[in-house]
Amino acid sequence: MDRCGGFGKMFAMVDSPQTAKRRVREKRTISQMVVLYCAGNHEAAARTETAHCGARVCPACAELDAYAVLRTERCRKMEVKTSCEQCGNHCYAPDKREAVRAVMRYAGPRMLLHHPVAAVRHLLGR
Repeated sequence: MDRCGGFGKMFAMVDSPQTAKRRVREKRTISQMVVLYCAGNHEAAARTETAHCGARVCPACAELDAYAVLRTERCRKMEVKTSCEQCGNHCYAPDKREAVRAVMRYAGPRMLLHHPVAAVRHLLGR
């Protein structure tokens, strides 16, 4: 049993190779979006932290990046979902959900220029 007396850790599901690959790709994509958002909205001098994808971000964006990566890591619907927006199970807290929406509104169109393959995969939900 885990520390809380539950069996959550003992019966963790193992991803299929395809789902594991998708999970890695999703984490990299959201991190790249956070980096683009930070680069366009925050001063270069403030970017003292490292995002999941390896680029520099400000502390606030690093916190959002880590949160989004953690939520993607723990997503129970990764095998069947097309996007977080269409998922019936909302993993993000309401304030974080709004922050990620702002990041996606800003970074989404820019992803086509900076990371075109990731952008197309994200749009297709694959």
